[in-house]
Amino acid sequence: MTFDAHQLDTFLLVGSAVTLFAVLAVRISSRAGLPSLLVYLLMGVVLGESVIGIGFEDAELAHAIGFGALAVILAEGGLTTSWRETKGSVRLGLALATIGVTVSVGVVALGAHYLLGLPWELAVLLGAITSPTDAAAVFSVIRVVPLPRRITGALEAESGFNDAPTVVLVTLISSGAAAEHGPFVLAAIIVFELVAGVGIGLGAGIGGAWLMRRAALPASGLYPIAVLCLALFAYGAAAYVHASGFAAVYVAALVLGNADLPHRATTRSFSEGLAWLAQIGLFVMLGLLLSPSRITAETVLMALGAGFLLTAVARPLSVVLSTIAQRMSLREMVFISWAGLRGAVPIVLATIPLAEDVGDADLLFDLVFVLVVIDTLLTAPTLPWVAKVLRVARRSEPRDIELEAAPLDRVAADLLQVAISPRSRLHGVEIGELRLPPGASVALIVREGQTLVPEKRTVLRHGDDLLVVTPRKLREATEQRLRQVSLGGRLAQWLGADGIETERGR
Repeated sequence: MTFDAHQLDTFLLVGSAVTLFAVLAVRISSRAGLPSLLVYLLMGVVLGESVIGIGFEDAELAHAIGFGALAVILAEGGLTTSWRETKGSVRLGLALATIGVTVSVGVVALGAHYLLGLPWELAVLLGAITSPTDAAAVFSVIRVVPLPRRITGALEAESGFNDAPTVVLVTLISSGAAAEHGPFVLAAIIVFELVAGVGIGLGAGIGGAWLMRRAALPASGLYPIAVLCLALFAYGAAAYVHASGFAAVYVAALVLGNADLPHRATTRSFSEGLAWLAQIGLFVMLGLLLSPSRITAETVLMALGAGFLLTAVARPLSVVLSTIAQRMSLREMVFISWAGLRGAVPIVLATIPLAEDVGDADLLFDLVFVLVVIDTLLTAPTLPWVAKVLRVARRSEPRDIELEAAPLDRVAADLLQVAISPRSRLHGVEIGELRLPPGASVALIVREGQTLVPEKRTVLRHGDDLLVVTPRKLREATEQRLRQVSLGGRLAQWLGADGIETERGR
């Protein structure tokens, strides 16, 4: 099959129109508190054979494109995740991604076999496919709900790591390899792939950060491309040696996103835009793959039953057992149980049995598709309300600062650009009251388009942009001090480490 210039013109016409509509639809979905995946899936169904008539039945191609898109989405998740805010919850996140997934797979598989009547192979596949949470759904919904850091950190870490073991399990079962090995060998393979993937991700992240700090690239726009390529290189390297590419790309991106690199904000913005593009393409493609004519009342009832098992039994039990690694209050456990958002990941995993021609793989795909749609409609819009009822939501908006850095190599210093957000407690603080580390200073203030050279008695205001010069060895301390004052005001040094006395222990 050839692809000529005329087909390219048609592809660009249709593709740009669909993508533009998808971008504009984000505003509608965000107002409704829904992940955009529902809109994109619906677009794919409308474009498909049952409505407009675009045929797409290539499960192997869908599998390959799905994995590539998930790699980009996980890379964006790692690059935009703050290790400083997440590290306290990594133990719980890892426990949810391992212990929690194992418990969830077992509970759903037992229920699907004995209650829904599915054969063991499909029952276990259903449990493995639906157990992982989705990084795109978690990152897009959880980050707009005002939650304590240890809850958001745990959910983000879980969604970043739980793809790895489930991908291995679904692949081994679908290919028939799981039947050839005992459960201990199967567990050993999963552990090896996860550990090796994390190791490769760490190596790529640390090595890439070292390289980026020393590569004086001629244009700032090259840095985001290079960083993203390093993260995707980790994915490819891990997959090449049969380790977990998803674990590798997330860990590498997490390291790179928190490293002292030039143009970090630009890199994050670039990766966010690319991740949105990957989500749009992925969800529309998965919608195309669905044949609505196959969806029957029996399919919907089975999906409702599986969803109830997953949400009301498997997820809460997995959360309770995972808190062995890190204690949480009952209210926090209930919220984390409810916030196990599914999205593209289960549907992409359902393409693996399709590509391997597993018996009744079409039924499994349809079940997972309907389950994800129902789960998203039920869970995502209610998260803010559930957080409020359980009293786990913060009482106010975050008061952190937006910070961008550029290197001043000739003087071994960094230039920090600090934007004072509308809720920041830097408002009303005098320059002298910042008490920055010796050698660091506020060089310039940009206020309402006008530049101002500050003095010690100059008072900061909401909306100000500050240019702060700091010796490179003091950059971390300078950033920490600015964030403390932004969170706690001029009295931050007498409050807790995060600068807010009322948030201690939360």
